[in-house]
This record gives sequence, C-alpha cells and structure tokens, in this order.
Amino acid sequence: MSLIKELTTETELETSIKIIADSFATVAAEFKLTKDNCPTHPSFVTIKQLMEMKRKGLKLFGLFVEGAQFGFVALEKKKDKAFSMEKLAVLPEYRSKGYGGELVDFVNNNVKDAGGKKLSIGIIDEHTVLKQWYKSKGFKQTARTKFEHLPFTVCFMEKPVV
Repeated sequence: MSLIKELTTETELETSIKIIADSFATVAAEFKLTKDNCPTHPSFVTIKQLMEMKRKGLKLFGLFVEGAQFGFVALEKKKDKAFSMEKLAVLPEYRSKGYGGELVDFVNNNVKDAGGKKLSIGIIDEHTVLKQWYKSKGFKQTARTKFEHLPFTVCFMEKPVV
C-alpha cells in the first residue's frame, strides 16, 4: 500500500533529489539532454532548487511504499484557481504499476480541496508516450512553445479539476 505525504525537512528533500534525478535520467538519455544544453531539466535537480521551490510556496510530496520513497511531485498555486503540477517522478523500476496515476489523483484532490478549478503541466512535446499518458489522465494540450534556451518544444496541457 502506498502513502503520499508532504515533504517538509531538508533530509526528505535530499532523498527526493535522487528520486527525481533517477526518474528523469531516462528522459534525459532519450532526448540527449545534458547539463550544457538543458541545465534546468529535472534530471539535474539540486537541493538548492528544491529548497527554493519550497521557499516560494510550492508543496512538495513524496510517494512511499513500505517506508521507502520512490515517487515525487510538486504543486504550485498559480492565479485564478489554477495550479501547476511539477516534476512528477516515479523511479523507472516502479513505473506501469499505477503510482504515477496515484500521484496525479492525489494532486487533483489537493487542488480540489483548495478550491482550484484547473491543473496544468508542461512536458517535452516530442515525448509522445508521456503525452498520451497524460491525455489518458484527462489532460488536453493547450499550447506548444519553442523556447530558445531549450533543445525541445514544450507542450502545455491542462485538465479541469473534478
């Protein structure tokens, strides 16, 4: 049975760095992302970045099974009852077991409890498998943007919170 809880200590965030980095390493390898061509990619996350996210008011959550963490997600309150989900991560060996969906449902329920109406994400547009997975979770593509500093196109998606 899994447990999702808010991460509040620096020690918990340090554990999360490895979870995020290892989870996103598969994406970095697939799309040939490096610290040089994409230093902000989650596979290169630092404790300083997570602490800054927390300082800015993002809620950081870990997914645990039998006391061991192997998932992560961050939630940011935007404006007009909108929220953004960031850095959803599940270690590769635990994928395809429903844990990513549990994290999405957990975030959706958090947003709903906070009076939110919309949940948004940004992903690599060319990552078609991930895009299809998010569509299966109720997200719809709202925009595509090519940023000069990124070696890929960003696909923005959102879903109504129900």
